[in-house]
Amino acid sequence: MGAAIAAMVAAVVGVLGTLFAPLVTTWAARHQRAEERETEERRRHFEERRAAYTAMNRASRHFHTMLKDALHRLRDGVYTDDDRAQVEEARRDYRDRYAEAQMIVPQAVLNASREVNVVLATADATAKRIDRGLTRDRESAEQALMDLKSAEPRLTTMRRIMREDLGLPD
Repeated sequence: MGAAIAAMVAAVVGVLGTLFAPLVTTWAARHQRAEERETEERRRHFEERRAAYTAMNRASRHFHTMLKDALHRLRDGVYTDDDRAQVEEARRDYRDRYAEAQMIVPQAVLNASREVNVVLATADATAKRIDRGLTRDRESAEQALMDLKSAEPRLTTMRRIMREDLGLPD
């Protein structure tokens, strides 16, 4: 009787194994596909952030450079319509990159970007007032250039925070 029970148990296990093998295989394949989708989603989010950081960093630094050049030209009395157009284009690009990034990047990066933005917006407004001959007390291109220097460490901090978020070492 022992051999008959062992044969019956073996038969039942064999039948159950045959029945459940496709289920286990299907479950394993679904699990693997879900992991692959999750990995791909993480990679896509990383690439979105990296692209947003690259665009924000480039646009911020370009706008900073254009403002610095504009203030030098205003100081020297050689500011032209072409210069105005270039600064305006840089400002629009900077604004657009910031707007795009707001939906992707973490709060720490937005905070750092806001600190840069305060300096750049102030310099931009000052340059426009100087250009229009509507300066405020003690406002000059020289002073605006000195004030604009405070953007440089903020730009560096913003870039460092972006790199840290991407897991890039210094």
